[in-house]
Amino acid sequence: MNKAELQGLDTTTLQHLYTQLLKPRLIEEKMLNLLRQGRISKWFSGIGQEAISVGAACALQSDELIFTMHRNLGVFTARNMPLDRMFCQWQGKRLGYTKARDRSFHFGAMEHHIVGMISHLGPQLSLAAGVAMAHKLRREGKVSLAFTGEGATSQGEFHEALNVASVWKLPVIFLIENNGYGLSTRPSEQYACKDLVDRAQGYGMRSAKIDGNNILEVYNTISNIAAELRENPEPFLLECVTFRMRGHEEASGTKYVPKELMEEWAKRDPLDNFERLLLENGIVTPEFRKNLEDTYKKDIQAAVEVMFNEPEPVADTEEELADVYAPAPPVVAPTGAARELRFIDAISEGLREGMQKHPELVLMGQDIADYGGVFKITQGFVDSFGKERVRNTPLCESAIVGIGLGLSLKGMKSMVEMQFADFVTCGFNQIVNNLAKLHWRWGQTADVVVRMPTGGGTGAGPFHSQSNEAWFTHVPGLKVVFPSTPEDAKGLLLAALADPNPVMYFEHKALYRSISGMVPEGYYTVEIGKARQVRSGNDVSIITYGMGVQWAEQAADRLGISADIVDLRSLVPLDYEAIAATVKKTNRVLILHEDTLFGGIGGEIAAWINENLFEYLDAPVLRAASLDTPVPFAIPLEQNFFPLERLEGQLAKLLRY
Repeated sequence: MNKAELQGLDTTTLQHLYTQLLKPRLIEEKMLNLLRQGRISKWFSGIGQEAISVGAACALQSDELIFTMHRNLGVFTARNMPLDRMFCQWQGKRLGYTKARDRSFHFGAMEHHIVGMISHLGPQLSLAAGVAMAHKLRREGKVSLAFTGEGATSQGEFHEALNVASVWKLPVIFLIENNGYGLSTRPSEQYACKDLVDRAQGYGMRSAKIDGNNILEVYNTISNIAAELRENPEPFLLECVTFRMRGHEEASGTKYVPKELMEEWAKRDPLDNFERLLLENGIVTPEFRKNLEDTYKKDIQAAVEVMFNEPEPVADTEEELADVYAPAPPVVAPTGAARELRFIDAISEGLREGMQKHPELVLMGQDIADYGGVFKITQGFVDSFGKERVRNTPLCESAIVGIGLGLSLKGMKSMVEMQFADFVTCGFNQIVNNLAKLHWRWGQTADVVVRMPTGGGTGAGPFHSQSNEAWFTHVPGLKVVFPSTPEDAKGLLLAALADPNPVMYFEHKALYRSISGMVPEGYYTVEIGKARQVRSGNDVSIITYGMGVQWAEQAADRLGISADIVDLRSLVPLDYEAIAATVKKTNRVLILHEDTLFGGIGGEIAAWINENLFEYLDAPVLRAASLDTPVPFAIPLEQNFFPLERLEGQLAKLLRY
């Protein structure tokens, strides 16, 4: 760092960069001292890497979102976050940003335009791309920036996010903090390319590699890149070379790091070198430095005292449960006349009504634009709503779900179509760790609907026929719906799109063109969490959903029994009142679903009935479900897989008991 690098920056800017560089260093020194005293439990140190965080935060506009990692304290301080709340966050106090539910920098603060990481590292890159997409759709002339480490560049999400951002020309800066170690793993064990920025060529993306310990180089580079991207949206990959001077976290230490490396990088300390340059050129004085340090230390100590005086959190079960979901809007009753529609047409009409109701709703999925989707549900949508709102996606399910969440951070809505429910495995991490947990962790809504064409009956084999709804009923924070009629298909889809919470919307492929029903015209919603009484009876209760409703009615007719059939419609939340009512009415219960028997939701419902309604039962609760095998391809094998024959046997057994 030399005097020539000061050119083009005024004294005010240089002093500001210095003050922002000093503040996180003093906080870190205080935290490490408290850690040695045993007064705090854990610390992830960014000492020696502050120039990257501070340079990036100061280079961007204050309302441009930054997605941070473990060692980006300088972003939080540069955005003037209250120290007492930050300190309380780190130590699990309710004054923190997550009500003591999460730790460290695993939180966001939208008022400061910061979104912190989750432990899986890579997913935030897609969120940043989603925010950039919102900027581009709204013509705002803004950028977003996501930090990642050299280790996280090995994750699939890194490649998916860069690929989609490049294809869609999104104004996002992907910043790699290459600090030499992923915990103890060296770059030579992490990747084989010479420089990480070389990967940008494969995505048709511009890139640069800079000295991450030079605050002036970081600030000027990001300032210039951001200015260009605001005018001409496109992604940019920036590698900032630095070094981690302390352990991954303090307990892991640095014994595996060669001593000469530590000595070499200690000479390149970003604060020491910048301070020396400013002192030599009269930009700051020793008195300026002393007064600033004294002020910061007083502020830090005051915040530390708040942290230690803040009481330990007291658990409130009612509040913990209530915060899993954001409040949903009221139900909208139908007002239009009804006419007959096929199941598939009701879904298509629901999507169309949703697009008209929510002007910033974006549909994303493979082949859903001009082609209209593999099932033709979105056929003609491009003509009506344009390609910005009806978007073909690369085969990057995880990135697309993450981009949907990024849109939600900016107050927009999205629907992500999995071409088949089976393919959701490729986006599992974003759904169960980001979408589901976000509101409970720090109060941010995740306004994303994931549509899932599901189920067998079409001879499509083990990778296009799974009923995997039970996977998601186990994840708090998700809502799971599964309609069985055209009216519910439209009404539940519109309810899902209106709901600010993430909703997994399952639609059975075999119902698409096989059933029709009366569907109200216009906009209406069906309450999520409310079951439907299919038919009333006195002999036995059949609790089911999806294709199971058809099977239940057929079996009841063949056996000539008076069955009380309840269509759950919503698997999370469940309508326990409807379940209790039917159990008390018939005293004999069978739970039916197409999903495999072991681990299906039927086991949970049976357990709840046993725990809460045992005295009303005249027989054990029985289940009918598919075989505990993958779904076979050949039609005779697939029919054997389904619970149809076993269903009638179970009903007969129940009635004989």
